[in-house]
Amino acid sequence: MRGELGALWSSAPTSLHFPSSLSLYKPLYPSPFHSILFPFPSVSFPQPGSMDLRRRPSNPVRSTPLGEPTLNRNQQLSLPPYATNAVFFTFFFSVAYFLLHRSRDKIRTSTPLHFLTPSEVAAILSLFASFLYLITFFGISFIFHNSTSATRRTSSDYQDNTDLAGSAKPNQEPVNSNDEEIVNSVVSGSIPSYSLESKLGDCNRAAVIRRTAVERVTKRSLEGLPVEGFDYESIFGQSCEMPIGFVQIPVGVAGPLLLDGKEYTVPMSTTEGCLVASTNRGCKAIYVSGGASSVVLRDGMTRAPVVRFGSAKRAAQLKLYLENHDNFDSLSVVFNKSSRFARLQSIKPAIAGKNLYIRFSCSTGDAMGMNMVSKGVQNVLDFLHSNFPDMDVIGISGNYCSDKKAAAVNWIEGRGKSVVCEAVIKEEVVKKVLKTSVEALVELNMLKNLTGSAIAGALGGFNAHASNIVSAIYLATGQDPAQNVESSHCITMMEAVNDGKDIHISVTMPSIEVGTVGGGTQLASQSACLNLLGVKGASKDSPGANSRQLATIVAGSVLAGELSLMSAISAGQLVKSHMKYNRSSRDIDKNVS
Repeated sequence: MRGELGALWSSAPTSLHFPSSLSLYKPLYPSPFHSILFPFPSVSFPQPGSMDLRRRPSNPVRSTPLGEPTLNRNQQLSLPPYATNAVFFTFFFSVAYFLLHRSRDKIRTSTPLHFLTPSEVAAILSLFASFLYLITFFGISFIFHNSTSATRRTSSDYQDNTDLAGSAKPNQEPVNSNDEEIVNSVVSGSIPSYSLESKLGDCNRAAVIRRTAVERVTKRSLEGLPVEGFDYESIFGQSCEMPIGFVQIPVGVAGPLLLDGKEYTVPMSTTEGCLVASTNRGCKAIYVSGGASSVVLRDGMTRAPVVRFGSAKRAAQLKLYLENHDNFDSLSVVFNKSSRFARLQSIKPAIAGKNLYIRFSCSTGDAMGMNMVSKGVQNVLDFLHSNFPDMDVIGISGNYCSDKKAAAVNWIEGRGKSVVCEAVIKEEVVKKVLKTSVEALVELNMLKNLTGSAIAGALGGFNAHASNIVSAIYLATGQDPAQNVESSHCITMMEAVNDGKDIHISVTMPSIEVGTVGGGTQLASQSACLNLLGVKGASKDSPGANSRQLATIVAGSVLAGELSLMSAISAGQLVKSHMKYNRSSRDIDKNVS
């Protein structure tokens, strides 16, 4: 009992305070025996609808002139709870035994039971008093537990739904008096939230003020979303606007991945259990089988504006002009002026009535290159106006690019880096590491990744879970996570080789869009992950080498992930492993707090 109450004490809300003495043992509802049975200080319990629980002052300890402490009356009468419990337990059962013994004697002598002697009256009163003490003492824990639990839930709901400018306390440290006026101006609308950085000249301070204003306007708590400890200067004007904090995603590592004779420790940022562990198992299978090899087939970012003419005939004239190789050199000179890394590779126009879609493709060095190619396209469009003044530019992007959308043009023509990666996994590795067989893997790949995807009408989705690995690496290395859509286009092939003993596995990915400079790659955490892979920043020896190497690492990691997941499915281990590693019984609210 003492341990249980101690646990209740330690788990009580921080707004609930107890005196230092044994005050938990006082009953909620005083009885006539209260002053006799409970010589302990009192505890204040929350009243309905009250959230402001205050500490009730405990009795002070006075000192005599000689310096010896003088205990008050309650403290002099207090006994350790275990001693008090033992006394009343003994008293209760002793009195009960005495009354039972007397009842038996009366029955034997035919004496009426309602005739009571003075000793029997005292025994009955003692039994009642002992019972009252015990039921009150042990009932207090249950009542107090429910009371504090309800208070804790009510407090949580109250903090989540109460205006933080009112009586509820905010979760973050309150802004100082100088910033309070700015917060009020943002809340009232006199200062636009988006202009805080430029007006204050301090991005970190602007984030804190904006966060406080958002809490007050929405009347919702942002507890659990950290704001301190991030360099908001590094994202100003390029990565994220109007920040109020940052989201924490764990980063795990898989590997070593033996690819093209080099070992890589692959960072993966994910919240999906089993993903890193599964990819790691695939890396092990590849490593002990001699490693994987990769080839970059194509490297070119695309942008496709849409222009309109007065007639389809006029649109066809521009199409023929762009397809004429004699005009390509002059257009390349205009395009390449936009950047020292941009180099125009091809122009492919497609006509739809009097509208023309022009797909430009160019190399972009170590950058992913969307901004670079857009600048070059704008230069070409301005140049074409001299020969086609009636050309109306509808949009710099006409979705023939195609960016952040599943499109057949990317699956067929490619976008970004087109990579193929392969490995031969030995029979003993398939059995010992992957816990399956070559025959089972080949059959499952044909029926799942090829036939099943065809029945589903998949577009570039002839794989098991390429997007899992692509997304995790993209988040860790600062890539655009939305480009996971086309970057995950992949076809996984498996074939038995060496007289059916070993298995050849390959992944072909025509549109991996990655970069090692610009965007999110310059953030501290993402930059560290790129450094782990040895591809941080621009290549000094060969422009574009680092981004191409990163693309091969993505493909090699997808190869490992495909190998491991397909093995788990063929061996019937998928559900078992996810039930073990991808489920949690922890209280998320407690973890956040």
